[in-house]
Amino acid sequence: MLTNRSPSEMRRTYDPSGRGYHAVYHEHEVNHCPGCGRTHWIIGRISAECAFCTTALPLAETGMRSDSAPVIIQHKNREQAQAWAA
Repeated sequence: MLTNRSPSEMRRTYDPSGRGYHAVYHEHEVNHCPGCGRTHWIIGRISAECAFCTTALPLAETGMRSDSAPVIIQHKNREQAQAWAA
């Protein structure tokens, strides 16, 4: 028999142990490939691929964004005056 539950009762609590093993590539750390154990990676925008066995891992930093807005990359010297060609 179905009962009426409040939204707070229906909401699941976050349980990281229930998710299981989640391999991701962490920047500025030594990352061993889960497939072959080596540490040579080809880094892309959203994933890293092992250079030996082609195992692909998502980058840990890509999952940290809470919004779905596009990333805007700005040059570090954007505040300086424009240099015009002669």
